[in-house]
Amino acid sequence: MSHSYEERATMIAAGELQSFVPFGREHCKNHPNAVNLQLRQLQPASELWSSDGAAGLVGSLQEVTLQEREKECWQLRKGTAPDDVEYEEELYVAGNMVIWSRGSKNQASYVYKAFTVDSLVQQALWCNFTVPASKKDGKDVVEQTVCIVQSTCVNVHSMSGKDFISPLPFQVSTLWSTKFGLLLERKNITVDGHMSPSREPLPILFSMLHPLDEIAPVVCKSTGLFEARLQYVSDNALRVLFTCLEPSIILTYDTQQCTHTVWALRKVTPEEQTTVLKCPEQPGPIHTPNSAPSFLSTHLRNVTRLDSPASPLHCHALHNQSRIPASPGLHSRVHSPSISNMAALSRAHSPGIAAPSFSGAQRFNMSCHTPSTRGHSILGSPNSTLNDTALLPEMEPILPDLCIEQLWTETSAISRDKGCQASKVFITSDLCENRYLCFLVESHQQLRCVKFLESNETSQLIFASVTIITAKDAAPLEDIHAMLVLEANGSLVLYTGVTRVSKVFVPGLLSPTFSVQNHQPQLSTPLENVSTPARATVQHISRLEEVGMPSPVLEVRNSTQHHESSWLEDSLFQQAAPHIHTLKDPVSNRVTLELSTGSMLRITIPEVATSELVKRCMQAIRFILPKDTAMKVLVKWYNSYNAPGGPSMHLEWNMFVTCLMTMMGYNTERLTWTRNLHFDVPLSPVIAPKKARPADTGSDEDWGYLRCSEYHWQVFMRPAMAVQGLETVSPPGGVEIHESTLRLESSALLFPHIPVLFYVLHLLYEDLKLDELQRSGARALVGLLQQLAKDLRLDDYIDLYWRDYPSFIKTFKEACVIDQDQMDLMTWPVFLNGEAPCVFDWLSRCLRGQDVAPFPYLPSICERTKLLVLSYALYVVGDEDAISTNIAKYLSRLSAGQKKNISEPFLRRESSVKSAPSSGCLAEKLVVWLTSAGFTLKDLESVPFGVALPIRDAIYQCREHPCSDWSEEVCALIGRQDLTRQAHKVTLAHRKSTVGLNVILEPLVTSEADEEEDGMTDLHPEVTGLIWSQDLRVQEVRRLLQSSRPVRVNVPHLPEVSDHEYIEEKENKLLQLCQRTMSLPVGRGLFTLFSYHPVPTEPLPVPKLNLTGRAPPRNTTVDLNSGNIDVPPNMTSWPSFHNGVAAGLKIAPVSQVESAWIAYNKPKSADLANEYAGFLMALGLNGHLTKLATLNIHDYLTKSHEMTSIGLLLGVSAAKLGTMDMSITRLLSIHIPALLPPTSTELDVPHSVQVAAVVGIGLVYQGTGHRHNAEVLLAEIGRPPGPELEYCTDRESYSLAAGLALGMVCLGHGSNLIGMTDLNVPEQLYQYMVGGHHRTHAGTNREKHKSPSYQIKEGDTINVDVTCAGATLALAMIYLKTNNRSIADWLKAPDTMFLLDFIKPEFLLLRTLARCLIMWDEIFPNADWVTSNVPQIIQENIGNQEQANVSEDLNMETLVQAHDYIIAGGCLAVGFRFAGSANSDAFDCLYKFARKFMQCLTTSTTTVTGQYNLQTCLSMVLLAVSMVMAGSGNLKVLQLCRFLHKRTFGEMNYGFHMAHHMALGLLFLGGGRYTLSTSNSAIAALLCALYPHFPAHSTDNRYHLQALRHLAVLAAEPRLLVPVDVDTLKPCYALLDVTYKETQWYEETTVELMAPTMLPELHLLKQIKVKGPRYWELNIDISKGTQYLRSILSRDGVLYVKLRAGQLPYKDDPHGWKSLLAPNPNNRNPELRTFKPEAISTFTSDAALVSFAKYFCRASENMKHKQGTVALLSAVLYECVTQENPEMLPTHMSIDQAVRTLKRGDLCETFSLWQMKLVLELCESKVLQLRLRDAHRQGHGLLLSSEFLPVMKSSADRALDHWLCDNSRVLRAYLSGQPMNNDTHGNMLACFLVYHSIPSLKNMVTSDLEGCSCFPELLLKSSQLGVPVRALLRLSPLLLQNHASGGQPCFF
Repeated sequence: MSHSYEERATMIAAGELQSFVPFGREHCKNHPNAVNLQLRQLQPASELWSSDGAAGLVGSLQEVTLQEREKECWQLRKGTAPDDVEYEEELYVAGNMVIWSRGSKNQASYVYKAFTVDSLVQQALWCNFTVPASKKDGKDVVEQTVCIVQSTCVNVHSMSGKDFISPLPFQVSTLWSTKFGLLLERKNITVDGHMSPSREPLPILFSMLHPLDEIAPVVCKSTGLFEARLQYVSDNALRVLFTCLEPSIILTYDTQQCTHTVWALRKVTPEEQTTVLKCPEQPGPIHTPNSAPSFLSTHLRNVTRLDSPASPLHCHALHNQSRIPASPGLHSRVHSPSISNMAALSRAHSPGIAAPSFSGAQRFNMSCHTPSTRGHSILGSPNSTLNDTALLPEMEPILPDLCIEQLWTETSAISRDKGCQASKVFITSDLCENRYLCFLVESHQQLRCVKFLESNETSQLIFASVTIITAKDAAPLEDIHAMLVLEANGSLVLYTGVTRVSKVFVPGLLSPTFSVQNHQPQLSTPLENVSTPARATVQHISRLEEVGMPSPVLEVRNSTQHHESSWLEDSLFQQAAPHIHTLKDPVSNRVTLELSTGSMLRITIPEVATSELVKRCMQAIRFILPKDTAMKVLVKWYNSYNAPGGPSMHLEWNMFVTCLMTMMGYNTERLTWTRNLHFDVPLSPVIAPKKARPADTGSDEDWGYLRCSEYHWQVFMRPAMAVQGLETVSPPGGVEIHESTLRLESSALLFPHIPVLFYVLHLLYEDLKLDELQRSGARALVGLLQQLAKDLRLDDYIDLYWRDYPSFIKTFKEACVIDQDQMDLMTWPVFLNGEAPCVFDWLSRCLRGQDVAPFPYLPSICERTKLLVLSYALYVVGDEDAISTNIAKYLSRLSAGQKKNISEPFLRRESSVKSAPSSGCLAEKLVVWLTSAGFTLKDLESVPFGVALPIRDAIYQCREHPCSDWSEEVCALIGRQDLTRQAHKVTLAHRKSTVGLNVILEPLVTSEADEEEDGMTDLHPEVTGLIWSQDLRVQEVRRLLQSSRPVRVNVPHLPEVSDHEYIEEKENKLLQLCQRTMSLPVGRGLFTLFSYHPVPTEPLPVPKLNLTGRAPPRNTTVDLNSGNIDVPPNMTSWPSFHNGVAAGLKIAPVSQVESAWIAYNKPKSADLANEYAGFLMALGLNGHLTKLATLNIHDYLTKSHEMTSIGLLLGVSAAKLGTMDMSITRLLSIHIPALLPPTSTELDVPHSVQVAAVVGIGLVYQGTGHRHNAEVLLAEIGRPPGPELEYCTDRESYSLAAGLALGMVCLGHGSNLIGMTDLNVPEQLYQYMVGGHHRTHAGTNREKHKSPSYQIKEGDTINVDVTCAGATLALAMIYLKTNNRSIADWLKAPDTMFLLDFIKPEFLLLRTLARCLIMWDEIFPNADWVTSNVPQIIQENIGNQEQANVSEDLNMETLVQAHDYIIAGGCLAVGFRFAGSANSDAFDCLYKFARKFMQCLTTSTTTVTGQYNLQTCLSMVLLAVSMVMAGSGNLKVLQLCRFLHKRTFGEMNYGFHMAHHMALGLLFLGGGRYTLSTSNSAIAALLCALYPHFPAHSTDNRYHLQALRHLAVLAAEPRLLVPVDVDTLKPCYALLDVTYKETQWYEETTVELMAPTMLPELHLLKQIKVKGPRYWELNIDISKGTQYLRSILSRDGVLYVKLRAGQLPYKDDPHGWKSLLAPNPNNRNPELRTFKPEAISTFTSDAALVSFAKYFCRASENMKHKQGTVALLSAVLYECVTQENPEMLPTHMSIDQAVRTLKRGDLCETFSLWQMKLVLELCESKVLQLRLRDAHRQGHGLLLSSEFLPVMKSSADRALDHWLCDNSRVLRAYLSGQPMNNDTHGNMLACFLVYHSIPSLKNMVTSDLEGCSCFPELLLKSSQLGVPVRALLRLSPLLLQNHASGGQPCFF
């Protein structure tokens, strides 16, 4: 920088000066840590907290030790809160404390987190770790953490609350935060100042990508001369100085080469990993010249150090490869061996404390002692070839994660002294967005700035030139793209990039150049050549130098920056002012100055511009100008704007205009309007350095001048007149004082660029016109633009500005003369030649359907222009590709540096005849595209109303017919909060548990007594109240299913019964009732299914199972434990298991359940173990058991508690349904002897646990067709009782379980069992079913099947009673829904009496059911079909029971029983087929059979069939009917269940009660929110659960394991759809149209349902639609996929709906008669149309509309004359609200205002008229007329009412025609090109031209309209110009006047 420049250098003032003390220091004072305790002992308390300057911690620390004092350090960074509030964060470290604090401008600093660790904190830093996404499509999660480094470990605390401790396997010098995680730099420990000679260099850089990951070495890729080399970073001379996240680079310094190098840091590629690991064995001695590249000898470092004797410290296990160092630029270092032997590393670095154990610690800490004493010499001699890898056992190597790749190295030209290591490194950018990497070399007082840029093809960085700035210190200011540099003489200078901007003046600090000059200059001579090594002198010299003396001496900066005082300092600088010593902690545009006194000041450097307008003009200028020119402009502006004592905010624009015009060569003093600007802003010396500066205070003459200026008159007087209605005042005369002609200075910086700048600023002006909020900015800009347009003689533009602001533009008179030769100096861009671009005109042409040329725009500056132009192209022009491939048709991008060249003609739009796309899809496209461009409702509000109307129209269309799969943002834009909320919820489905109704609904307040109890309080009363609003059936079900209160034991006391007998009788009665109580939990579990979200801090409430009774009348307690009667042992063990299951099933699958919580629920007392076992099973059924840790599972199983094992095995299997999970398979196999190897020891596994395990195998392998398991299970169906009867108890249940499991494994496979043909599965099963001889078993377990039992005489025949049930159901499941007739025929009931006698009636039920399940499609829901399953022989004989001619051979009992069981089987099949469908035919059919069986049961004719059999059949039919009506709560079925609930006598045992209450549970499944599915998996689960043989008593598991009853849950699916009003968040009624897909049984049909309702199975549906008119319509299309609907149903089925305006919900108004929109005879009276403002609240809750009604639509006393206005506003409001577009209210108002102003004739700017015109053109446009007829619109017109617009249009037309009639001369004068006179008609003329779309004068002249002789000719010519006929009719009299003879024309 030259001195001449420095003299002229300007100054800017820094702002917001405040002293700075790190916040953490204050906070630490209050910390009771060791340091403070030490302090307290050292001095009395009064002194400790004394308040003098150096007191507190810092003062008192001086008494401790210097070490303590050096520990304090801090760093600051910028943080951003969610609401975009910027704040500063500080991380302060002192001793073993870390304080993280935050503070912003509007909030004082506060502690965010404070950490205290055990040992001294070496370093604390922020770091972001990336956790890779679990799913493929998911985003990676970034964990923001703070890392605290201690000597042995790193503590990592994340902001989400996770804490990690990562041990360090070696000592670390520094940690660096990078884009990928932490970078660790190993401390290099050297011995005696040397490296030991023959030691393999160990890596020094390591990375840790996550606190849980291993620390891995970093590899480096350096480019050699011939090929790239890849090796570990093991150069001990390397020091990391800086890391950066974006771009991901690091800067290192080589202490031996003394150069800085930049590396790119990236992840390692898999190829590189393998390259590093393949460590080549090198032949021969390592250091021979062939392996060391000799051509590098010039760069080789001195190798003599290798001869130094080996240090004994390193000779345990060191590698002998000698390090042949080479220049790091070429990195030709020897390959290092695989890093697995990192022993040496840990040797040299055993951390001070014993290293904590750590996954890789062995790798690091392996030592190997060489036994021989000659080890030293072996390792020491450089020639030895012993490779240590021979001594070490090979270990698995650690794979590197990160790689550094060399990008740039300093050239050796830059002086290479020792100690030129950079002390500070940062990245900065300049105002033109060039980026620089700067590093400060303090010893040279140099700031080296390397410019870098990203290359186009790859993401590679290219480093360019190096610029050196002399500096003592520097700091980046990223927010203002600048950096602050402290020069050697102590002055602060601001740079942007490497361009010097100005000095910075800090108020209160003397600039060093002004400071007292008393430095005894004679000192400098002797000090010139001093070179003492003594530290003190060096320091003193450096102090001198800071004041401004040149000195060659090295400066040693003391790390503490507390200098000890000394003689030199005292004597010389006692009276010198403090000066800046260093710059610290830059954040955005703030920086801390540390002064020589040690105190710190925080200053703010001002921004480039504060006003939005100036910022945008700057952007445009920077965009279009060459970079160097742009930089000069910006620097010049910055200086003038921020001069000390700079301007206030509102003067910024005036200053900018002055500054810009001066740079263009204008003399702003000579132009009247810019001179007026100077009165606001005293001329800064930058702008006019040669001129005398006028007095800041000004004088009276100035004031007088200002008052008589025309501008003043225009702005101040005119509006006042208009308001008071006075007659117009003419402006003062004699204002214009014409001086000599004004000229431009052609040597000015921007003079050549004036046309280009004019054009970009014009485009900016057009963009500002599209933003209501920037209108004032557009008006300010137009003053500057019109001046430039005048001087460049661009008449088009002047005309355009005059039409926009007629009265404002007239005030500018002067023009500057630019000669032709000066004109030639300017660069004229090609785009100035065309028409003046006017965005409103462009949009208007679109609407009129004319061709449009592409509209020019500036990328990233005029974004709104781009957005709106393309929106019109898409929606109005109807070009679907406008937003994708055809952008160039509508927009021409301006790129910087387009110079004058041959203009290529604009592409004319081809009139391609495309079939017009339907408006619906265009609207959708537009809305989705706008959202993707980030356009929101807020933005739409600032778009002028005329321009916005098409967008609003599209939005209105989409609001009517939205898509269900739009994103949240799109739904917000179209104003459908219901959809927004729905979309929002769907995205949260993965994480949030408390979603849906649980948030909304509070349970009903119940009395205290209820609270403890029945476990059914968590149902959603608001929903159940809507589903069953007429009665209290839910309370009734709760009453029937509660088991926690004593039962009523009512036994009449007969006189002959003794008291003792009476007590026994009561207890017997109680025992009977207890059979029922014990069976209730099975039903209760189904009733309360998934209704509860547990609190993680509380155990799950489990209701008691109360088996006591109360006897009336005295309410005495009856107890079974009195000993009077025999009670079966273990009676309650299974019931309490079921009770546990019921409690656990309440937990919803979306709840958050952790492993710890499951264990936390474990009961203390052993008698509750069964309940806990059930709880575990339930957790498996709702999917939470997968979270239970394997350790806990093992723990539970080792207890060998039978129930716990059953619950756990079934639960885990259900949770892993169909996954073939290996770990679970192992778990189950241990419990199944058949799955263990034949030689294994026999484990003593309880029988019921084996049964559970076998079913578990079926669940885990469900539907997989797994060969081995199928084979084993097939054999297990016929497992013999065993020689020692080990398998003889409950054989039936085991065989059944094996059959069910086999069925599940091969579920639905039918004959496609791949690879199982040799097993003959169906034949084998058939044999098990009908009996016969055992086949010989192949496979592993044949030994077990060989030996017969010694007590059970089965021989080798199959025991059908054992195997039949399992085999039948296995066949049913394998061939499920296959309609395989041949298999089905095997299962037919036999036709002869002989065969019927051989089959248990029960098995007939199973066979019938199995056959029907196979022939799935033939099941019909009618009685005929059910009875068709009964064989002929039975049907014929069953009716003739009474007649005597029954044949002797027929056993009547057999026939009747067979008949009943077959009927029951048929009913059950109907139940399965129509499960969950609520099919009315199926219900009627089954209900009829149920009533039949009930009648049989209650009459006396039960003897033939037997009560037990009838009861079984009835139970099955009841279950079938509940399956069909599952979740519907049907009243008739509830009555049946209640009737059977009360029957506790006779044959009613525990099992029947269980069946009846299961039926009741299914009927109200999940409180009415769930129903049953008919998928294969669901049917398998139901077959297990509803097996038709129920237990006889509570401990009976002989035929079927009781636990399997709960598997019915696996068939449940949520299908309840609950509409929730989005405004009140309450469930409500809504009408749905549900459309079924077409099937073979019925056509596509649509049914109307009132939701909340149960939906049919989703695969049957086509679409669901929320119907109007009460709610906004909403369509869910299921044909695309059921995922969206499933996600809604799985979260409580909440579907958000939005009530339309004026409508009432169905609950309040069932018939729709109360609605305000209901037809009302009185509405014919026009007076009543102005509806009362009070009524508005029923339409809308929008506060703005309610207020509008209150203040604008109510005629008060003093507004009598405004009655018409009030009526109009009321009508408008009514229309907007009832049509559901309240957002149109402002548009109506604006149009009304525009027309009123036009009528008054005082429109000063034509803005509102433009909008009005666009609205009219939109309504008249042909395209939209067509679309309105489109059926899709369904009679919805445009957004504006049919009556309002024509009225407004005619008013406007009339006003303008009146004016034209009176003032046609004004129009004629304009058309003939005469200059405008100064009269008031200018405004109206401009309005006329705009309103009638009359083209600019230049166009009209060129097309010679004046010369037309007749109207047709005129019409032809004008149509080419695009003049509407309407306008032409008004113009033609004037244009044709020359040829006509008539007088003055006049029209109306």
